[in-house]
Amino acid sequence: MNLASIFKSTLTRISPKLNTWVLYLVKFRKVINLKNPRTLDEKIQWLKFHDYLDNTQVRDCADKYAVRKFVEERGCGEILNELYGVYDTIDEIPWESLPDKFVIKWNFGCGQNLICRDKSKLDVEEAKRKLAKWYKTKDTFYLPYAEMQYRGIEPKLICEKFIEPEKGNLPVDYKFYCFDGNAACVLVCSGRDDSGHGTKYYFFDKDWKLCRYNKAGKEAPEGFTLPKPAGIDRLFEYASRLSKGFPFVRADFYLEHGQPLFGELTFTPCGGFDVNRLPETQVRFGDMVKINPEK
Repeated sequence: MNLASIFKSTLTRISPKLNTWVLYLVKFRKVINLKNPRTLDEKIQWLKFHDYLDNTQVRDCADKYAVRKFVEERGCGEILNELYGVYDTIDEIPWESLPDKFVIKWNFGCGQNLICRDKSKLDVEEAKRKLAKWYKTKDTFYLPYAEMQYRGIEPKLICEKFIEPEKGNLPVDYKFYCFDGNAACVLVCSGRDDSGHGTKYYFFDKDWKLCRYNKAGKEAPEGFTLPKPAGIDRLFEYASRLSKGFPFVRADFYLEHGQPLFGELTFTPCGGFDVNRLPETQVRFGDMVKINPEK
């Protein structure tokens, strides 16, 4: 953990609201309004301390393994990625019997994916060390941005099918911004690779028109678009079904040759400090999040 993470985690240990107040001031250069939140990120911070604090459903949906049951209960089990195994410890992983390609990750983390494209080239001991390093963050993962929904998740390792990209190193990620059953738009993450560099993020609406909601969209040339992927309309439908009942949640999916695959549900994108959204977008999205500030 670097010094910045230690500092932020210390703030949360003192007071999660202190963490939020300080980081919001640093990120946005203004004081957060938690009494009468207006923007999306202000309302996400408000939700952290009200709807998310002791909400077992939100915690289960933030759990990358437990959320599978929620997806099934919503009648969407057919979009779950194939599961090869679930393990309590690293020593339980049957490396020799796993397929040639797979992905292993802890259920509590973010961006901590062990991707194997060719098992014959996998250094198992190095993989174990990497998983063990990530495991050490199990009790502190929520601390840097006071993401209370991750607190108390029982650690488990899940091994899933590797989603074959049609081109590039990793599949395109489709992140739907949802407001109590309304999947308003999708953030398309293209050009992804293992390093995380080179990724482009563009918002599109249900009619597949570019929405200039973030810096990349604002800077895109007139008439810019991306090819509309087969199956995207079905993803909008799944996102709406899975987000019903949540004031705000980002529902993430993949498309494997046009077939929808569930990724995860994210309640606090960027920890609730997304400086890439335009100020007017923050207000637009914030107006769509229905909360009760008197709660």
